Amino acid sequence: MQPLIDNARTFGQRPEEFAKLAEGQSPEVLFITCSDSRVVPALITGARPGQLFELRTAGNIVPPYTTGPTGEAATIEYAVEVLGVRDVVVCGHSHCGAVGALVRGDDLSAVPAVREWLAHAAPEPTPGRPDDPTVAEAVQHHVLAQLLRLRSYPCVEQRLRDGRLTLRGWYYEVHTGSVREHRADTDAFESL
Repeated sequence: MQPLIDNARTFGQRPEEFAKLAEGQSPEVLFITCSDSRVVPALITGARPGQLFELRTAGNIVPPYTTGPTGEAATIEYAVEVLGVRDVVVCGHSHCGAVGALVRGDDLSAVPAVREWLAHAAPEPTPGRPDDPTVAEAVQHHVLAQLLRLRSYPCVEQRLRDGRLTLRGWYYEVHTGSVREHRADTDAFESL
């Protein structure tokens, strides 16, 4: 923790670098990814402050749209309707604990909130190989399921219909740093 504290102490000593951020934000991308500490959107994309609007959830899950408020729905709606993002990226990653737990059928009775949250993942992730620590195939299937789920959000559906929004599915390998994007024409995740 001490290195993080030390950096936080010196971080604010360059106010000239941050003054413009007080004027507001206008990110072009909503980046939905996992809460996993190995997945750092700004590091992966090279984004500077103000360029990405982030939604991080366990397993990069987009819950089903409901009329009742959720933090995830509010974040998506704000990004799309208020900030006017042009792209939404759902980024899954290798070695995902959430998807791995689903693939392996782990007993999650000791963590009931996690168990209930993972029920939102998808009907069934592609099994893949339970002995594969990357769970690549299952994560990629999961990303596509979350993109499909996003389409059910009224604000997303409208912007897609108007051509003002693009949805993108990414797969990030934590062990190599490579990023692949789903291509509709090949139905495969390919290098950016």
